[in-house]
Order: sequence, then C-alpha cells, then structure tokens
Amino acid sequence: MDFFHTYLYQPIFNLLIWLYDILPGADLGFAIIGLTIIIKMLLWPLAHASLKQQRRLQDIQPRLNALKEEHKDNKEALSKAMMKLYKEEQVNPLGSCLPLLLQLPIIWALFQVLRDGVVSSASLDGLLYSFVPNPENINHIFLGLLDLSQKSLVLAVLAGILQFVQTKMLIATRVAPNLRDKTGAKDEDFAAAMNKSMTYFMPVMTVFIGASFPSGLTLYWVTMNVVTIFQQAVAFRRKKELVAEPTV
Repeated sequence: MDFFHTYLYQPIFNLLIWLYDILPGADLGFAIIGLTIIIKMLLWPLAHASLKQQRRLQDIQPRLNALKEEHKDNKEALSKAMMKLYKEEQVNPLGSCLPLLLQLPIIWALFQVLRDGVVSSASLDGLLYSFVPNPENINHIFLGLLDLSQKSLVLAVLAGILQFVQTKMLIATRVAPNLRDKTGAKDEDFAAAMNKSMTYFMPVMTVFIGASFPSGLTLYWVTMNVVTIFQQAVAFRRKKELVAEPTV
C-alpha cells in the first residue's frame, strides 16, 4: 500500500492539482479532462500493443479454423501447428491481455485520485509536493453548469453511449452460417456471441455505475472512452483490401 500511495496515487493526485492550478478558469472539469488525456497518452504504447495483438489474432482466425479442421482428431498436432502459426505471424495469444493487466494499478490509482479529489480537498497539504501550490478551495462547477461532486444521469448516459461505440469496435466477426458445423467454428461463434452480449452489457453497467458516483468520475469515464475510441480507430485502421479465395 505504501508503494501504491507513493509511486502511483500521490503523483497522479499532484498532477491533477497542478493542472487545476495552471489551466485557466480554475475549473476542475478541465483538470480532469487534461489528467485523463495525459494518463491515456502515457499508457498509449501498452494499449496500442494490446490492440495490435487483437487485430493480428482476428487476421489469422480463418487459418486457425483451417488448422482445427485439419487436425480435428489429433490435439497434439493441432497444438504444434497453432504454435508454429503464432510464431510465423509473430502473434502472442496473451499479448492482448498482458498490457491491460499492467495498466490496472495505474487506472485504479487514477480512479481513487478522482474520487478523493472531487469529493474533498481537506487533506491537500499532506499530499501535495512542495512545488505544487495549494489552491485552498477547489471549484467543483464544470463550465458553470455541472457540479462534479454530485451525480449526473446525463453524463452517465453519455458515458454509456461512448462505451457502446468503443465495445462495438472490438466485436469479433460472427462465423458464417455455412461454416458453423465445422470443427473449431463453434468456439469462434461462441466467442463472437459473448462479445456481442458484452456490447450491450458494458454500456448498461457504465450508465448504472456512472450514475452512482460523483460526476467528476463520470467525466473521466467520458474522456477516457473518447480517447480510447480514437486509439482503436488508429490501431485498427487499414487500407481496404480485396481478399480473393485461393483457386485450386
């Protein structure tokens, strides 16, 4: 806990207050938006690596299905063939998960900073570095309209809509109907169905959670989703290609 507080929580908290001090208008909302963008940019390489691995896995999915069909009666041969394919295509099956796991402590620290910073500013003296001025009082009113220390259903709904867009971009393609009876296709179809259900489940949860917390946290969620959507658009961007089936 000391490590978490010293090397994650306190630096992020000081960055939030520093942004509040230097940005015009003494508006906590702009400080939250700036903090979220900075954190997302720092984590960009990890998130981008994860998204690239997801894209590569989707790209080789037809070849994986072909291997499952070819070695449907020999699991050992299938395992070797899959590992060979992963090596040839430089794909790590866990590559999309590990970068996300590394981000979790930082994201949790950011969550706690926004929770504490938005709700109360009573303990600023004990947390601020010597070179970060204490603003004494923090203005919670964003753009003169929204109290970031209070709940906001409108902002929660906006976060849910953006979450839907973000999740929709990651849906795996459903297996074609004429291939669903083949070996391996059922696994991919199940994964695609799970992704589809998450497309609707995650936005609903986002609205529910966002409406339960101070809107400063929901503003962070909105900003994070906007940046993530942009990042996914960059990671998955590719030139349109016409894929011709091989002729025999």
